[in-house]
Amino acid sequence: MSIGHTLLGLLESGPRHGYDLKRAFDEKFGQDRPLHYGQVYSTMSRLLKNGLVVVDGIEAGGGPERKRYAITEAGITDVAQWLATPEKPEPYLQSTLYTKVVLALLTGRGAGEILDTQRAEHLRLMRELTRRKRDGDLADQLICDHALFHLEADLRWLELTAARLDALAEEIRR
Repeated sequence: MSIGHTLLGLLESGPRHGYDLKRAFDEKFGQDRPLHYGQVYSTMSRLLKNGLVVVDGIEAGGGPERKRYAITEAGITDVAQWLATPEKPEPYLQSTLYTKVVLALLTGRGAGEILDTQRAEHLRLMRELTRRKRDGDLADQLICDHALFHLEADLRWLELTAARLDALAEEIRR
């Protein structure tokens, strides 16, 4: 995810302080991985330097000054271009799990056990995501569905690989 573009998009509704941006980001996108304040302010500094935001005001208080940021026309254009650009699908052509299976076979260890352990972990996470989906709002349901569909694809790969372990072992030992 592009944190800079996401923060710019949040600014389109109106100027905000860094604290407000962090809170909005965490509420909408960061439930599993909230932003650190330092990440917000370093990103805002970069966006400011690149002319995508301006400081709309500074408030003095009991602590450090609070800058309020506003998006510029260049920032709005940048967000629009980012939104219109499709994300590159990221196939897992060389996954860590595949590497573990091959190394287990090469070293005479139990590749089937690795697959079984991974299957159990996938199923555990799927149960957790299903509970979260059931209790969540529509946004949470959609993000959980996305993760569940990927985990289901992984499970299909685990089953296919388990069925082909003997042939794979024979092939990689040549």
